[in-house]
Amino acid sequence: MSQSILVVDDNPSNLKLFTYLLALPGYAVTTAASAEQALDVLSHLVPDLIIMDLQLPDVDGLTLTRQLKADPKMKGVPIVAVTASAMKGDEEKARAAGVDGYMSKPVEKRAFRAMVASYLDRGV
Repeated sequence: MSQSILVVDDNPSNLKLFTYLLALPGYAVTTAASAEQALDVLSHLVPDLIIMDLQLPDVDGLTLTRQLKADPKMKGVPIVAVTASAMKGDEEKARAAGVDGYMSKPVEKRAFRAMVASYLDRGV
């Protein structure tokens, strides 16, 4: 059975890119363009990994991460923040909110795949 990944990003191009990069190794990829959509998906799916954009249109990715880490059903699911706003201190804020990994956009394809594999292979 393939491992499942939820990608939360409001940019259709990013969703397409991440889906492409993750489908090649055979992961089952589900996408959400907002926190609301992500919560809807998560009501019936507990993924093996969540890729989280921090700048979302409704509820931001840090708030959603805090909410998910507070949910007993979801708190063990690793969340990797992927963001275009990589200012000094942003990674620390993201980690304080509960993200397990952090990568700035644009992502380097091999590094992105390797990071995803590291979370799934070790079953964090």
